[in-house]
Amino acid sequence: MAALQMGNTPVVILVLYMIMLLTFGIVAYLKSNNSEEDYYLAGRGQGVLVTALTIMATFFSSAAMLGIPGLIYKDGMPFLFFALNLPLAGAAIYILGSRIWRLGRARGYVTPADLITDYYGGSALLRTLVALVGFLYVIPYIVMQIKAGGYLAQRMFPDTENISAFGMEFGIFEAGTIALSILTMIYVLIGGMRSVAWTDVVQGLLLLTGMMVAGLATVIAMGGPNSFFQQLSQLPVEAQALPGATGGWSPWKLMTICMFASLSTMVQPGQWMRYYAARSTKTLKQSALIFALFLPFCFLFGVMLVGLGARVIYPPSAESGTLLPHPMIGSSAAEFDQVVVAMLQEHIPLLLGPGIGVVVVSLILVAIMAASMSTADSNLHALSAVLTRDVYDKFIRPKAGDREKTWFGRAVIVVATLLSLWLVSIGDKNPDFKPLALIAQLMFVAMAFSCQLLPLAIDCLFIQRGSQKGAIWGIISGILVVFLFTPFTGVILGNGIADSLSGLTGTLSQLFDIGFIGVSINAIVFVIVSRYTQSPSEDQVRTFRRDLRTDPGPKKVS
Repeated sequence: MAALQMGNTPVVILVLYMIMLLTFGIVAYLKSNNSEEDYYLAGRGQGVLVTALTIMATFFSSAAMLGIPGLIYKDGMPFLFFALNLPLAGAAIYILGSRIWRLGRARGYVTPADLITDYYGGSALLRTLVALVGFLYVIPYIVMQIKAGGYLAQRMFPDTENISAFGMEFGIFEAGTIALSILTMIYVLIGGMRSVAWTDVVQGLLLLTGMMVAGLATVIAMGGPNSFFQQLSQLPVEAQALPGATGGWSPWKLMTICMFASLSTMVQPGQWMRYYAARSTKTLKQSALIFALFLPFCFLFGVMLVGLGARVIYPPSAESGTLLPHPMIGSSAAEFDQVVVAMLQEHIPLLLGPGIGVVVVSLILVAIMAASMSTADSNLHALSAVLTRDVYDKFIRPKAGDREKTWFGRAVIVVATLLSLWLVSIGDKNPDFKPLALIAQLMFVAMAFSCQLLPLAIDCLFIQRGSQKGAIWGIISGILVVFLFTPFTGVILGNGIADSLSGLTGTLSQLFDIGFIGVSINAIVFVIVSRYTQSPSEDQVRTFRRDLRTDPGPKKVS
């Protein structure tokens, strides 16, 4: 069947969307006062609507709109259980977020390392390790958002010839990655957290609407709800039960992913800073309830249905022992991620007609782009804060003023964007470069690193029994273990060492989420070392507990 001819409609909608984002950035800049707190936390005065939507938009990235539906298309119904991580994530916002907010407000914290290192005595090594965890989470997440921009450009403008600029030629994938990166970088550079949060409101609304429209279109294309579920019941047995069509989802692995996907994304730097930026604990708790009620509904009855519908209409096939998508979806194992876009382009115009259909498809593709940008902007902004506050401010220029630190943070955003673009370019030119093969794979690697803050966060906020040395050795152990379970092992240690470890790591990764494995080792080391080393003083623990119990009241809107 011929590819959908999109014409100029996507261009018009994209231009309007880009103008809106840049306008938000300029207005946010005019409203800012160039202080570090204003640039990174928007004056700590965000209300319920902005807080809820910016948390949801940051949580739902291109992985949710492209990667996860691709996994459902590939493996079938078992991966639907992944949606259980959403209510747990809402509970984490409610329980962890309110405590983080109280300490941040009382003590002026900006980054996760501010809180963690302050409690454990101000260790420079611990601050560096917490910043490293942030970096290891953020870069894979930015890379997968940029990749999504390239995929969307390929689908929206399939007939576009190579673009020449600055004496070089760019394919449509490269042009899409560059365009998304530059636009996101510009409005984050200009407006900081305020710009990011405002754009997240629009992007979050687009995202939720796009999810529901995509799911509805799929159900209608399959003859309505009764026909849809009847056809699902006829899927092959391996696509209806654990461990899934590829055999990769044992019950324990799926359960640990559900638990640690939610918790890791709620303690990553971008979300942690959103807790600080909220107006009050009441704001965060109300946002948590909105998150827990609306997002699972949209996720389950939105793009999740697209993945399952595609499994029925365009079943994947096995060739030489490798599962490949249907030709209507893609031609290689790396193209499972494109299932949502392919389904939309094929079926919405059939339902709505080519005119309205192209407009609706364009809007939903912009919604998917919004999912990518809303996560990319949050992570660029968070990485800027982490490297500025936890590295530049503490070790390089401790006496730098707010203006200098803000401009250094902007430089970090530029460098991080260019680094991510370079990594995406490597993956595009070398499809066998495994660390960049699939969006969903990048998501799980990033979350596994972010998980390593959990033992420290839980101890600081609830238990208060760990020690500084325990925290340091725990987080080092967790990071090293996660590296062993990722495709980066061969890149860093060499293929010989990686091959010798592959038997053990392969077996364990089939049974459990790699983030869970890393956190388990982290927690064990943390507890053992803390048992035999000095904990923070009684006065330090007492003041932390006092600040955790004290609610200073709402922050006035800045």
